[in-house]
Amino acid sequence: MTDPADLSVTIVDGYVDEPAHFGVPPYVSTYPRYTAGALVDAGVPEESITYHTIDELRDDRNNHADVADADLFVYVGGMTVPGNYVGGTPAEPDEVRELEWTADGVTLLGGPVRFGVGEENAGAQDMERDDLDYDFVAKGDVEAAAHDLVANGLEGFGNRMRDNAEVDRWAAKGAFVVEQHPNHPDYLICEMETSRGCAYRCSFCTEPLYGNPAFREARSVVDEVDALSDRGVKHFRLGRQADILAFGGDGEAPNPDALRELYGGIREVAPDLETLHLDNMNPVTIVEYPEASREAIRVIAEHNTPGDTAAFGLESADPVVQEENNLLVTAEECLEAVRVVNEEGGWRPGDPPAGEPGGVPGPDDALRYGPSTGPDASPRLPKLLPGINLVHGLKGERPETYEHNKRFLGSVYDEGLMLRRINVRQVMAFAGTEMAETGAEIAQEHTDRFQAYKREVRETIDNPMLDRVVPPGTVLPDVHLEYHQDGKTFGRQLGTYALLVAVPGERELGTAIDVAVTDHGYRSVTGVPYPLDVNTASMDELTAIPGITRNTAGDVVVGRPYAAVDEVDAGVADLSRFAVAGDTGVPIPGRERPGSGPGADARSPLGRGD
Repeated sequence: MTDPADLSVTIVDGYVDEPAHFGVPPYVSTYPRYTAGALVDAGVPEESITYHTIDELRDDRNNHADVADADLFVYVGGMTVPGNYVGGTPAEPDEVRELEWTADGVTLLGGPVRFGVGEENAGAQDMERDDLDYDFVAKGDVEAAAHDLVANGLEGFGNRMRDNAEVDRWAAKGAFVVEQHPNHPDYLICEMETSRGCAYRCSFCTEPLYGNPAFREARSVVDEVDALSDRGVKHFRLGRQADILAFGGDGEAPNPDALRELYGGIREVAPDLETLHLDNMNPVTIVEYPEASREAIRVIAEHNTPGDTAAFGLESADPVVQEENNLLVTAEECLEAVRVVNEEGGWRPGDPPAGEPGGVPGPDDALRYGPSTGPDASPRLPKLLPGINLVHGLKGERPETYEHNKRFLGSVYDEGLMLRRINVRQVMAFAGTEMAETGAEIAQEHTDRFQAYKREVRETIDNPMLDRVVPPGTVLPDVHLEYHQDGKTFGRQLGTYALLVAVPGERELGTAIDVAVTDHGYRSVTGVPYPLDVNTASMDELTAIPGITRNTAGDVVVGRPYAAVDEVDAGVADLSRFAVAGDTGVPIPGRERPGSGPGADARSPLGRGD
């Protein structure tokens, strides 16, 4: 029997995108981390485990030797929702199969790829199960399969799901593998699991295939953050759950105290964290438990970092589609949930509390409220806003469906509310879901209508909404620069649904700068380094500022140097939001404690003994 201590293992991360789990760089999912921890728990030494992303294998063919030479090769990946990605490109089925052919040892395939693959990672696809020629396919949890396969001498395993006691061990033991990620440490955000599974059964969604929600203890998640923080990670997203509000409760009702333990505990063990975001929040929870939900949202907004997004699964505003696909909320109910998140989380760091001049009125003068918009708002992203998911190609879809969705989005905008992002996609039909019977036929039939509607949403809703959320003068700290294009440098902050930011000129990649927003498109913004020094700024940087023409910029350059920015005669342009004169630092509201709300920092009631 093979001794685990003598094994060499290579894990390849082909990336995941699920309704409640994301792992495309700069994100790293739980799968490779938990798999590595399970292997260590089974007796494989840390130093015998090699981790690569699929992009590393594409960029350097020499890395294939680690796949070929390993005693055990584990592939983790799979896409059950389609997306467009900047930081990495998910593995296509042919690539996954080629890796199996490369491996000389035992091969194991796992992750959401077990639900099925299509011809490509895209919407309007019928997905079919395929073992892709691997020796073993984990039809349960890949981390449990890896553990049991090693424990059984690489001879087999029984398909099973891991339990929370195993996660408690494996999550912390597998934290070491993040140090092998090419983005580590500065440009890496760890997806954190608080629960998985879903009590609801929307027709298209794969999350119910994991069963009813299984919640982790707050201490377990905090210990995992602690272990990852010790490995240099400073960016975290509580994204692996169907509904963050249900954490620590009965699966439906919110438990604000459990969230206080969770968020407060994370802040205690990782006081220097730079990102703390979330993903999924169920609007039906807010509708059915409004007061408890408000308190829970206040807890989140007190501890998180700006720019956070609570993704709402409305899916369709059409009552016919809602009925035929077991969708949870009506358009009006979802609109009310949007209002609640805007009120409790839609304030910006630096905004005054409700009872002070400029504060948005609310029931408690000591607290901040939103939606924070207009010229008096602080120049930061709001703490927490809702996002809307819309899925097309569902059963019952008809021409009126598109009109229902547009009316809903229009009503959100017309009320003065904010959405951080609108995700419009076509369905992927997987075996085991109700949509398997319908398949992608409806989506394929409506492709032309879908594309025209999507363009209309981008032009009439996304564009003005982004101007409301990120008006000129908004400061985005720590924008990581990723690539050059057309004489500009593009980058993003680390966080959930991060904005793509374009800055004039070709700057050093792999670095981070603060940016003041000057303009916006449908889903991206342009900006200049913040604060911009008018004594050294380029013509392109000056003309990016609203109101500065080429001629005006030339006058600014001719008049250099300036002792103060108010000496600059820039005509109608207001430089004060963007520029200084000389190498002068300026404070960014809330940066000294990016997660703080009004008053003293909250503490966790966990009662940790370490």
